[in-house]
Amino acid sequence: MIQRIEIGVRRDLRDPRGEHVAARASQFLHLEVGAIRTRDVYHLEAELDPGEVERVVRELADPVLHQAAIGRLDDGDFDCAITVGLKPGVADPVGRSARVAIEDTLGRTLGEDATVYTSTLYLLDGVEPADAERIAFELLANPVIHTIRVQNRDDWRATPPDLTVPRVEAGARPTVATVDLSGDDKELERISREGLLALTVEEMTAIRDHFRAVGEDPQRRELGLGASPTDVELECLAQTWSEHCKHKIFNATIRYRESPAAATADTEPETETIRSLFSTYIRRVTEEIDHDLGGRDGGSWLVSVFHDNAGVVAFDDEIHLVYKVETHNSPSALDPYGGAITGIVGVNRDPFGTGRGADLLVNVWGYCFASPFHDGEIPKGLLHPRRIRDGVHSGVIDGGNQSGIPYGRGWELFDDRYLGKPLVFCGTVGALPTTINDRPGEAKYPEPGDAIVMVGGRIGADGIHGATFSSAALDEASPSQAVQIGDPLTQKMTFDFLLEARDRGLYSAITDNGAGGLSSSVGEMAEGPGGARLDLARAPLKYAGLAPWEIFLSEAQERMTLAVPPDKVEELLELASRREVEATVLGAFTDDGYLHVTYDEETVALLALDFLHDGTPEMVLDAVWSPPSFASPPPREIDGTQVLLDLLARPNLASGEAKARHYDHEVKGLSVIKPFVGVEADVPAEATVFLARHGSLRGLVLSEGVNPYLSDLDPAAMAASVVDEAVRRQIAAGARPDRIAALDNFCWPDPVRSAGTPDGEYKLAQLVRACRGLYETCRAYGVPLISGKDSMKNEAIVGESGAKICVPPTLLVSALGQIDDVRTAITLDWKRPGDRLYVLGVTDGRTGGSEYLRYLAERDGVTAALGDAAPYVGERAPALEPERCAELYGALHRAIAAGLVRSVGVPARGGLALCLARSAMAGGLGAELDLEGIPGLNGGPSVADDAALFSESNGRFVVGVAPENAAAFEDALGDLPWAHAGTVVAVPRLTIKRGGRELVAAEIADLKTRFRRGLSYG
Repeated sequence: MIQRIEIGVRRDLRDPRGEHVAARASQFLHLEVGAIRTRDVYHLEAELDPGEVERVVRELADPVLHQAAIGRLDDGDFDCAITVGLKPGVADPVGRSARVAIEDTLGRTLGEDATVYTSTLYLLDGVEPADAERIAFELLANPVIHTIRVQNRDDWRATPPDLTVPRVEAGARPTVATVDLSGDDKELERISREGLLALTVEEMTAIRDHFRAVGEDPQRRELGLGASPTDVELECLAQTWSEHCKHKIFNATIRYRESPAAATADTEPETETIRSLFSTYIRRVTEEIDHDLGGRDGGSWLVSVFHDNAGVVAFDDEIHLVYKVETHNSPSALDPYGGAITGIVGVNRDPFGTGRGADLLVNVWGYCFASPFHDGEIPKGLLHPRRIRDGVHSGVIDGGNQSGIPYGRGWELFDDRYLGKPLVFCGTVGALPTTINDRPGEAKYPEPGDAIVMVGGRIGADGIHGATFSSAALDEASPSQAVQIGDPLTQKMTFDFLLEARDRGLYSAITDNGAGGLSSSVGEMAEGPGGARLDLARAPLKYAGLAPWEIFLSEAQERMTLAVPPDKVEELLELASRREVEATVLGAFTDDGYLHVTYDEETVALLALDFLHDGTPEMVLDAVWSPPSFASPPPREIDGTQVLLDLLARPNLASGEAKARHYDHEVKGLSVIKPFVGVEADVPAEATVFLARHGSLRGLVLSEGVNPYLSDLDPAAMAASVVDEAVRRQIAAGARPDRIAALDNFCWPDPVRSAGTPDGEYKLAQLVRACRGLYETCRAYGVPLISGKDSMKNEAIVGESGAKICVPPTLLVSALGQIDDVRTAITLDWKRPGDRLYVLGVTDGRTGGSEYLRYLAERDGVTAALGDAAPYVGERAPALEPERCAELYGALHRAIAAGLVRSVGVPARGGLALCLARSAMAGGLGAELDLEGIPGLNGGPSVADDAALFSESNGRFVVGVAPENAAAFEDALGDLPWAHAGTVVAVPRLTIKRGGRELVAAEIADLKTRFRRGLSYG
């Protein structure tokens, strides 16, 4: 029996949701709508008597705000109705929460088959049906996951209330198929492509040969298996061997060479064979730094790196810090809200599943989008970047806020090369007890005989092929089932239960059901004890009819897998029942060397662990580097004041506060330096500072560096620059230079040469150079890499021609620092008139890759083709001497620790002028500066005025010092590069001169107006 309940805002009250849709229709679609009223619609599929239905209506509706009805509310006047619901199989978190509320109201369960489905009704006045269609499909819904119905008033009223539900119809008993791999290479390629396996012909051949070799194995024959894989086995191997999970490119053998154009007067073109970028550069730098620190027994603060779900570093006697940053690019391209919410709740599970479980402290996020003001054609199959931006923000806000976790850092970058696929970075910091039940908290202890227990949400078709989908380019055939809708409330309940179980010692190991679901979690956890056997028929499902391989591979959210000692199983299940968290025993770990999967009594997979995890054929790839050549703008005289005002209004430099304020950074009460600082708390902090626990003044510091524009010139320079920026932000906040760890997230276009990627060798050379730059800079700064992620297929294939839109090679470096006493933390805002301002570090004339050059291109009306770099890239990227910079950073830190410093700003994107503007806007104070004597400009006019203002040179700070501390501060810096450049003044005006010539004279109020309006659409 299905009941329909409709709830809307009372007619005498405003409908904010409707007003928001009307405003967006006006802003984005240039459609003027008379009025929009909205309704929440609930379909209850349950056995309820009339009295119970009335009680449910009273529970769901607030009598002060709402009107409600069984069936339909009185419609009033309107022209068009839009109904937006979820497609069958798409998770419905609101419906799930409503069911819990209904059961609490009625004091009974609704039964195994009962379900609550939700949808939204929009009643639009003053629009034609064609315009309503545009509003529905361009603003309100995504056909990938939604059912959408648009009706005029007469059709709506003539149609009875809808009593259908988006039910997944169960079919016959699921069957297991055997996959014939005996065909030729073309046939193997077809099976991989059509099955969304993302396996190469070489990998398909290796799988075929393996099963032929084991086909006569007596154990396999006895279990009814033969010389061809089952669909469960093939899908499991595809997931485990996917680029997303196996990082095959980072572990490939790469033959790197440089073209003759790379030679200089002092060097020859280089040729090198690199066996694993990961081992050669990323793991290596951490191992070398760890060795310098004496290793774990000699005082190293590195606790666990590269082998668990997240990196772990020592913090104090009670807790370690855990940090992981993930990407969720492909799902967010299909459905921004669903993709992003699963990105944030998914990365929450990584620290939580590290060691035996970490408490979650703070989230971070960062996004790379095409411009939200993009007014060109959007290729078929792609969403408008404004739609993507709004959806991604909403998803991460809902996922983070509803999980009760604050945000600590947030940033956005804009470039039209992200039109094909946005980059969505989400990260989480956790606190892991140093010991749990008298054993190291970072260790897991799964043993043969431990039960395999899945806890949390149920399994559905949502999230199938997520890992393999993320290992391929986006096109019009991308699977809708890869999209999931996360439920942070269910996950929060699961986490609370698991923390209680952890502290009671009820499990020996934990990991999350991320990419690949049970296939991944059980397959990886089985490596410890040496095997596993599980029965998929025991797994709790959202609905019947899933094939065994779908149950095994589904990435449906909110699930964790535990290894539970036999004598603890009953206690764990009893606790789960009391905490209203579903927990199911699926099997047990073994030591026989196999992942043995059954469905009831039928064996559906028998995979040797050594082949599953180590059988991937080695990739051998070629990389060829040839230095690119780009145009520079013609020299010109500039109006420095006008350029500064214009730059502040550009999306990459403007205030993102309008979006960021929707996130909660105060929950848990641990924030010290907030994401926005200054007298009006409206300028982004250089870094944020949080307590790790109450009762201690020791804190953690969060910062990042990202600058994909430098990749156009040289990814080695890009990598060096983003490490330097992340470290400088740490130092600027007061972090200890000897306790900074970093995470690397690579998001690259496909770097493997193929018919569809003829420039793959160049893109791979870019990746090699980025890894080198990362290694060299981290080594010089003593910053270990403790975790990371790579995403290698960030491109979209659009149009009938199959043209690609590739992201620029992008490396995000996220830094996690430590500060002994949070009361010593520093911010960028100028504190008092009379403070002396110093510029530390060298300013050079290199403007390559800068925001300033992109601004000039737009001002000159010079445009690039879709998917190409900006017309003005410049000739050289900013230089960096990390060893020399490290000395300067150490000296500045000692000065901060000695109490000699009042403010520190970091010149980065936009250069010195933008750094000065931010500090002025934050403090509400002005300054008078002369750049003539600062390092790099004190040797004469070789650096042009525009470069002096807007060059994004590395290694620099702007430091404010009280007059009485100036002499001691200067002594602390010694002969390192620094200069006294000016003074803070009470008059709210920023004046920048060079040798007496005025370059900038701007009122702080004017700067802030432009800064606030740059992304003002919302």
